[in-house]
Amino acid sequence: MSNKPAIFEDYKIRRIYDEQTETWFFSVVDIIQALLQQPDFQAARNYWKVLKNRLNKEGSETVTKCNQLKMPAEDGKMRLTDAASPETLLRLIQSVPSPKAEPIKIWLARVGYERMQDMADPSRSLDRAREYWQQHGRSEKWIQQRMMGQETRNKLTDYWKEHDIRKESEFAILTNIIHHEWSGLTVQAHKEAKGLKTQNLRDHMSEAELIFTALAELSTRQIAESTEATGMDENKIASKKGGGIAKKARLELEQKTGRRIVTGENYLPPEAIAIEDKTNKK
Repeated sequence: MSNKPAIFEDYKIRRIYDEQTETWFFSVVDIIQALLQQPDFQAARNYWKVLKNRLNKEGSETVTKCNQLKMPAEDGKMRLTDAASPETLLRLIQSVPSPKAEPIKIWLARVGYERMQDMADPSRSLDRAREYWQQHGRSEKWIQQRMMGQETRNKLTDYWKEHDIRKESEFAILTNIIHHEWSGLTVQAHKEAKGLKTQNLRDHMSEAELIFTALAELSTRQIAESTEATGMDENKIASKKGGGIAKKARLELEQKTGRRIVTGENYLPPEAIAIEDKTNKK
């Protein structure tokens, strides 16, 4: 499930999808900014701060139902921000006098309805992903490999969920072990090599990188299944072995071709790269 910002009338609304509760959580400040049609993000933050204090004094439960979740900030770093489910936001909107209240209610309802449709027919979300990649200039061959890799990834995470891997941090640790083993880089180091910040690493992999990532994750799952790996310790071992299989294949191919598999190439638009260069020079 993509956590890319949603758009409401040209305002970007940051969001995170919680797989366990099957709920979207939206940035409260972003919703406030859209409601007020306020171009100044800081002004929207100040408005939310005042409103939050007022609601707290009134004993409203709305504020207590907001969660502090990490979302990408303006500087590209992941920072904690107040986030709320559509249900909580609908209550919060009642406290903000705005002609945009009704349109944003409809928008929130539509977002929830689309998710219900995706659950009933998963092909809908796949179609949207394919359309997104096509719009960003990916070839059909790349898109096919990206989608096949995602299916391989999903089967691995399903196995982990069924074998005592529950926390998001545990998924990240195992993923990092696999990635480092096959590529020689941590996930974060690979993102930095490509000049990425909040972007999804896999969306900026080459076809070869996608193939070796899929090989590493497929090998990990099959090794875990054969040994019935359960819990972190046993799955760490399977992850290292699975990544190792892809590493051997990568090294052999690089030796035969004289070309590196892991590269700093990305699919960032030229303007994003230019902004990144200016930031680095400061």
